[in-house]
Formats: sequence, structure tokens, C-alpha cells
Amino acid sequence: MLKDQRAEYGAEIVSALGRQLETRFGRGFGEKNLRRMVQFAEAFPEAEIVAALLRQLGWTHFTMLIPLKDPLKRDFYAEMCRVERWSTRTLRAKIDSMLYERTVLSKKPEKLIREELDDLQKADALTPDLVFQDPYLLDFLGLQDTFSEKDLESALLREIERFLLELGTGFAFVERQKRITLDGDDYYIDLLFFHRRLRRLVVIELKIGDFKPADSGQVELYLRWLDRYERQTGEEPPLAIILCAGKKEETVEILDLDKSDIHVAEYLTELPPREVLRERFHRALAAARSRLEQQALR
Repeated sequence: MLKDQRAEYGAEIVSALGRQLETRFGRGFGEKNLRRMVQFAEAFPEAEIVAALLRQLGWTHFTMLIPLKDPLKRDFYAEMCRVERWSTRTLRAKIDSMLYERTVLSKKPEKLIREELDDLQKADALTPDLVFQDPYLLDFLGLQDTFSEKDLESALLREIERFLLELGTGFAFVERQKRITLDGDDYYIDLLFFHRRLRRLVVIELKIGDFKPADSGQVELYLRWLDRYERQTGEEPPLAIILCAGKKEETVEILDLDKSDIHVAEYLTELPPREVLRERFHRALAAARSRLEQQALR
């Protein structure tokens, strides 16, 4: 009862203050906006951080960030928005597609997530874990039923602009079916990109079936060839994304592909209902963090 009375009294104070401020300074200080200002101060209490964000973010950006209850998720979107200069439309699309839950970063322990976000905030230190996703949402391709790897590749190139948006800011398309020759044998890289901020070539290998250990051996060969013959002065070692229809978590974990700079991710050409997708992401997050905790105990 006392709590309800205090809440009612507090609401009356905010409402009265809003009327006074509007009388003195004009529109924009109504009760709704005052409550948002209070929420803003609670979500972003550090003036130095706010000053840095304000160079790229407007008030509409902040009104989208404030409702996010998880501080790590909120800081991820705020900093990525600042670094990659997202418009409000892009920010809304990223939040709605649950980008944070799909990043490699989100599957780490909270302490490590905070460390990477702090590095991003202080030094604009972008890492592959902030960039790479799992799964990638490719529903815009319009692929249905059965299709080949060539069909998938052709569809991605037809929709290259939307594919680049899904990959994230900084990716630049370099070449399709890049041929490499070793000992007289020809091999072909499905798609080759360059990430400007990471300063790394990125191989994207497409698989219409489940991930197989042989896939990583093939891609590792591509990375070593690119590192020897294509890597330019000032660039970091190449990376790879193996996009497959199904990802076998235990197989990927045992291969420990992170050490080889290979990221295995699923793609979805048809999206389930949003709540089903959300539940799937949360289960994947819980499972990934559980595996990391078990590894730490070994």
C-alpha cells in the first residue's frame, strides 16, 4: 500500500514538473519525455561515455536503446552504432533481427563480453567476435525447397547489397570463384571479401548440407594460400566463414577452429516465428556459455 502511494506521489511530481518546464521553456518537457530523460540518466550514467556517443547518436537512437534491459546488449548496440555510424533505421533493423544474440561475442562469459565492449568504447578496437554472427538470416534470397551451392552463391550475388547489410558494415566484395593453383591443381574460393576495419581478407565458403570436418581442411588451405600470396603489407591474416545449412556444435568445438581463424555458422533461408527464433537464440547462448564454463574447469 505504501509503495503504491509513493509511486502515485512520484507520478504527480513528474507531471507537475513537466507542466512547469513547458510553461517556462516550451514543448518537449511533458511527463512522457521527462520519464524518458530519467530512464536515459539511469541507462547512461557516465557523462564521458554519453559525450562520445552523442557525436554519432541522436535522441531517437537513445529512445531505442533505453528499453533494452540487459546492460551488455545495450552497450553493444550503442557502441556498434557509434563506430559503424548506423542510422536510426539501421539500428531498429539490427535490434529487431536480434543481432546481439547472433554475434560470437554474446556467447562468451559476461566478464569477457564487458572487456571487449570496454576496448571498443575506449579504442574503437573491433574484433571478429563483434563482427561474426551465427546464424546469418538470408530469408531475403527467396530460396525454397532444394537448391544447390551454385544457386545459393548466385542468389547472394544478385542480392549483394542486402547480403552486405547482413554481414555488417565494413565488408567489401572482392571476387567470386577465385581460382588458386597448387601443384597443378585448381581450387576455387566461393566468395572473397575484405573487411576494412579489421584489415583482413574474409573467405566465405558455402555449404548446402551440414558442416563436415573436411570443410575446415579445405578452407584452411585457402587461408594459408591467401596469407602467402594475397595478403598486403599492413593487413592482418585472412579469416574465413563457413556458411552451412547445419552446424554440429560438438564437432566444431573439438576441431577448435577459432585458432585457425575459421568461423562456422548456419544460415536460415526461411525464418520461423519471432518467438521461436528468440527461444532458439537463447538456448544457443546458454549452451555456448555452459561449454565455455566446462572448458574453464578442465
